[in-house]
Parts: sequence; C-alpha cells; structure tokens
Amino acid sequence: MKAIVPTKVTSKPRQTSLIGLMIILHLASGCGAEPAAPTPTITAEPTVTASPPTAIPTEGPSDGPYDLAGLGSVRLDITYCTADATPLIMDLYLPTLLPAPAPALVYIHGGGWSRGDRRSGAEQEVREMVARGYVVAAVDYRLAPEYLFPAQVEDVKCAVRHLRANAVEYQIDRSQIGAWGVSAGGHLASLLGLADANAGFEGDGGYADESSRVQAVVDVCGPADLTQPFSPSSFQGIMIRMVFGTADPSSRTLKRASPVAHVSGDDPPFLIIHGQEDTVVPPSQSAILFRRLTAAGIPADLILVENADHGFQSDTKAIDPSRLELTQTIVDFFDEHLR
Repeated sequence: MKAIVPTKVTSKPRQTSLIGLMIILHLASGCGAEPAAPTPTITAEPTVTASPPTAIPTEGPSDGPYDLAGLGSVRLDITYCTADATPLIMDLYLPTLLPAPAPALVYIHGGGWSRGDRRSGAEQEVREMVARGYVVAAVDYRLAPEYLFPAQVEDVKCAVRHLRANAVEYQIDRSQIGAWGVSAGGHLASLLGLADANAGFEGDGGYADESSRVQAVVDVCGPADLTQPFSPSSFQGIMIRMVFGTADPSSRTLKRASPVAHVSGDDPPFLIIHGQEDTVVPPSQSAILFRRLTAAGIPADLILVENADHGFQSDTKAIDPSRLELTQTIVDFFDEHLR
C-alpha cells in the first residue's frame, strides 16, 4: 500500500470518513519511525525535531456563546455541579429538529488547564454537531493554579453525570454520550473515556449515583503520558508543576494523571488527532496513547496533520487535512460510534 500524508493509523480496518484518507500503517517522516507492516500498532515513538517555544499558547475567554445561525437553540449558564462552593457552568446547544432521545457530546476546552472557557475553540465543530442532531454540552471546569489536578477531571466527570441525571429534560440518550477536547481538553476527554470510578476522580460535585463514563472520545493534541520528558522550557517546565503540583516524572501524581495509565480492555473507541509539527505537546504523546489502546484491543485511529503546529495552527503552509475536513472527520467518528 502506498504511503501518503497526512498520516492515518488505525487499529482495525474500516472505511474512512468524508475526507477519504487511505488507512496506512505508517508514521510520516516528520514524526519518527515506521512500524513494520502489516502489524496494526506503532513500534517506535515519533520524535519532534522542532525547537519548542518558550511559552504555551493558551485560549482566553471568548465574547459569547457559539452562533448556531438557525441550526438550533442555546440554553446558557446552566449550573451542572458545585465543587468547593464553586458553581460549575455549561452551555447546552440543542438541534432545531431534536431526534429524541438524541446522542450528547461534551466539549472540553483547552488552555493549559489554566485558561480558556466553554465558549472558546469549537464553534465549527459545535455547528456541525448540532446540524447532525447532537445535543452539545460545552463545559467550564475549575482552573489551575487556584485548583490543582484532579479538580479539572472531577468537574468534567460531574458534567457527564449531570447529563445522565437530566436526560429526560434535555431529551438525550443517556447511553450515548461522547466527549472531545483540544490540548488540555484532550487530556481531560481521554481521562473521561479511560479512568473508571476506581481511579478516584469522581469528586463530590453531585449525582454520585450516575456513571461518568463516555462511549466515544476524540482527543486533539492532548498530553497522554505525563511521565515522559517534555522540554523544560515549554510544556513541562511552565505548566506541569503549576497544575499537578510536581514535575517529577517518577511521581505517582503524574502517573495517575496520565491517560495511558488507565487503559483497559473495556474502554470506548478513540479518534486521536495531532499536528505533525506540534512544538507544545509532542506528537509522540498521541502515538504512545494509540499504541496502548490498540495493545488493549480498543478501536483507535490516529491522524497526524501535515504542516500543523499545536491546535492545527500554521504560519506557512496549509494544513492537510484542512480544518473543515478535520471537523467532518470528528463528527463522522461520533456518527459511527454513537448512532
């Protein structure tokens, strides 16, 4: 089979989505060594050769809710849980033609676990999801450094429990809930899919009788193994200590906070997307997660985006797949696993 870029790696043969990418068992040269065909797993970790930046790009607060432009309606400022006497807020985006009960999707914003909010970074995806009949919950969570981990994952888990507890009111299918996030949000979305109740991340925000597990996950450039070395001048040195209270890669805290530490055979399917030129979170992080998932028999796809830095940004060449194609692929993935 001819190798092409952008690279897509998959744990099982299946038809690709709208962009019609070939399923190939190859990591492009920008991200490291190739696996030996025809094995469906990666045999070496990709490496990043670009010099890391001295600061982490983050998302600031947005001006308002996402504009559905006639596709649906929005319920704003819903308090979904309360933690440390802090109200946790979500916005709910509802299709005009609501197929009751509808599958639900939880959006988790990025920003280094310390910035950003529920109204930043996902308007294109939210519009497409609502157009296809999904109820979308965009959630805030407690931010570092005021709140150290695991506050962030406790909050997004409580958001899932809230949706299940209010499934009748929101007209959602409580058995079909997916999650996606970018960067720090990708890390939290991965933990939603992988860390069960025994992980100790449920918190006490409310709805203790409900499950926080989700049925499909999209992780966009999220950290997966915090025990792996990051450049001290970028990700690890700036953020890890502030968010997790330690930068010691041998610490139990960082191991426990790593999605790869929670992989098991009953986990949901994953779509993992990462820029080949990411200088903040190395593409090797996604490769490690992909490898761990496939070794456990979990359906997983890995797409490496050509010319893309962190969060699909590029100052020079156009990224490939395009931003629109990536949106279509994300929603196609949820269509496959939640319909």
